[in-house]
Amino acid sequence: MKKKFPIILISIIFSIILWGTISLSELYYSNIFIPLRIVDLPEGYTTATDLPKDITIKLKGKGWNLFSLNIGKDVTYNVSVNGDSGIIDIKLSDYLSDNGWVLSEFDIIDIVPGSISCLIDRKIEKKIPVVADLLLDFKVGYGLAKQVVLLPDSVIVNGPRSIISSLKELKTKQIKLTTLNKKIVKNIGFAELPGTVFLTEYVSVTFDVQRIVDKQFDDINVKVINVPPDRDVVLLPNKISLGVRGGIDILGKLKNEQFETFISYRDVVLDTLGNVIPKIKLPDNTNLIYIKPERLRYVIKKYR
Repeated sequence: MKKKFPIILISIIFSIILWGTISLSELYYSNIFIPLRIVDLPEGYTTATDLPKDITIKLKGKGWNLFSLNIGKDVTYNVSVNGDSGIIDIKLSDYLSDNGWVLSEFDIIDIVPGSISCLIDRKIEKKIPVVADLLLDFKVGYGLAKQVVLLPDSVIVNGPRSIISSLKELKTKQIKLTTLNKKIVKNIGFAELPGTVFLTEYVSVTFDVQRIVDKQFDDINVKVINVPPDRDVVLLPNKISLGVRGGIDILGKLKNEQFETFISYRDVVLDTLGNVIPKIKLPDNTNLIYIKPERLRYVIKKYR
């Protein structure tokens, strides 16, 4: 049996080759997807229409030709605009003769889409601010401690005037991140625009994710500003406590001196209740939760 095995194996391989040769010599119908390319554009112009990347060609041909087309023959369906600009209506079947590889080996049954409309527009260049298109989900208790940082925050774009001239911002590709619980940096490309080239390939986007906590800061001095030279205002009390929310690393480094708390003399003069609410200027990337006490009494002293 062992001596017969090589003979059996050779017979099987030969049968498969023979069957494949006969089968691939027959005619078949097939749908192929071919990249569409607009050619012979005027110098300094580009396409301003969102065209299909591929077209579908239904054809009939020998199995050998279909097989070679699907496994590596690098072909495109070229459509020439012959140096024209503006809106051009294109019937794809009119360009079969410009794509000789199709007619020489296959019978064409149908092309989908049958026609397209294309705007050929002059190219311009413009520097545009970048906006990150984000879908963020955080682990419980975590969040963005700082605003998302993009580097660079604007890029130079070269593309059709009809699109670029009215573009106020440039979106990145949408990115979705889930269960975030630490700082991360991502390189993100841009959402595609017809006929457009980005002179920067991607932007670096930094997400400073931290545990979000609350912290109370006590004994913060409150100043009275814009007091006339012959007046003095005594606050009762003149110190407050602030409840602040933010990233754990940010709050851990804050000091009382970084909070600006004040009352304007004008607010004291206009007050009718006998107490006023201090104004608070918080450090960056923090949020105020509460003030203790919320209102302060005062005494106005006048000097002769």
